Amino acid sequence: MTEITEQEDRVAPMPPAVAEFVLQWGELGKQWGVSRSVAQIHALLYLADAPMTAEAIAAQLAMARSNVSTSLRELLDWKLIRRVPVLGDRREHFAAEQDIWAMVTCIAAGRKAREIDPAEAALKQCTAMAGDDPAISAGARERLDTMLDFVTTMSRWHDQMLGVPKPALMALIRMGDGVTRLLGLAGRKKE
Repeated sequence: MTEITEQEDRVAPMPPAVAEFVLQWGELGKQWGVSRSVAQIHALLYLADAPMTAEAIAAQLAMARSNVSTSLRELLDWKLIRRVPVLGDRREHFAAEQDIWAMVTCIAAGRKAREIDPAEAALKQCTAMAGDDPAISAGARERLDTMLDFVTTMSRWHDQMLGVPKPALMALIRMGDGVTRLLGLAGRKKE
C-alpha cells in the first residue's frame, strides 16, 4: 500500500466561481440555521469532481481539522454526503449527493423531523391541556386548534409530496400559477 504524504493533501486554489459558490452557500447556511462551516464543506463537496479527505477539505477551506470533522459528521447525519472508499488509501473520503432532488428531499425531511414534528407534538399537548382547562378562553382554544390543524395539514402535505413521483412533482411545480388558474383561484383575494 502506498503511503500518503501531506503533499498529496495540498490542493490547487479554487476557481473563482467555485470559491464564490462556497462563500455564498456558507452565508445562506447561516440563514437556514446551519453553521457556515457545514454549508461551505457541503458546497465544496457538491462541486468537487472526486471524493475528498477531511485533510484536503481543511486545507482547501483553511479550516481547523476538528471543525471539518464535526461538520462532516453533521452532513453525514443529514445524509447529504457519504463516505467513499478509495483503493490504496485507508483514510476516509467524502462525496456529496449530486442529485439536487435527493439533496432537497433529505434537507426537507431532516428539517421536518427537527422542527415541524416537535412543534406538532407540542401543539397536540397544548390543545389537549387547553381542552381540560376551564381558565382557557374559547378564543384561545380555537386559535390553538387552528394552529394545530395548520401544522398537521402542512406535515401531511409534506409527507404526501415525498410520495409523488419526481417527474410528476416537477411537472406540478413547473405549472406554477397555471395551477391556480386551473382551479379558478387566480385573481381572488388572499384569505
